[in-house]
Amino acid sequence: MRLILGSASPRRRDLLAQIGVVPDEVRPADIDETPRKAELPRPYCTRMAVEKARAVQAAPDDLVLCADTTVALGRRILGKPAHAGEAAEFLLALSGRRHRVITAVALRWGERVWERDVMTTVQFKRLSDEELNAYLASNDWQGKAGGYGIQGLAGAFVPSINGSFSAVVGLPLAETAALLAGAGYPLWRA
Repeated sequence: MRLILGSASPRRRDLLAQIGVVPDEVRPADIDETPRKAELPRPYCTRMAVEKARAVQAAPDDLVLCADTTVALGRRILGKPAHAGEAAEFLLALSGRRHRVITAVALRWGERVWERDVMTTVQFKRLSDEELNAYLASNDWQGKAGGYGIQGLAGAFVPSINGSFSAVVGLPLAETAALLAGAGYPLWRA
């Protein structure tokens, strides 16, 4: 049984390695990630993970694993910022507030697709101008939903979370392991 990871994220590969999983191949899904008009964050995130899983070319007996991470401030979806100005806007909106990080994982085997999503509440400290500018200058915000990665420099902005740390990083390990085990994929290989 071959496992194809439909993501170019090095963080997702690292997280899979924590549970002894090394994908046989990496084939990032190429889909339109634009939210639909009035689409809410959780259904959007689920739709993205499932659409990615369906978009990856694979043999009928291959497993395809895809995920999507969405940062939600109320009903607002904070995607990956296009430039530093947008990253600053996102970080200022999150500053001193709680927000939700939703990560959906989808596993496809042939025509069947299983999905799980995890919601974690993240508390951001109030950011000083110095912290914001230093973070923006680091470019660590690039390619990250909401403009930050909790596993990097922005970890210093997060005094607490309620939920799954691995889901905030980009892949909920307990749910991913359960999906893979349910499909008969061997876990915990060294």
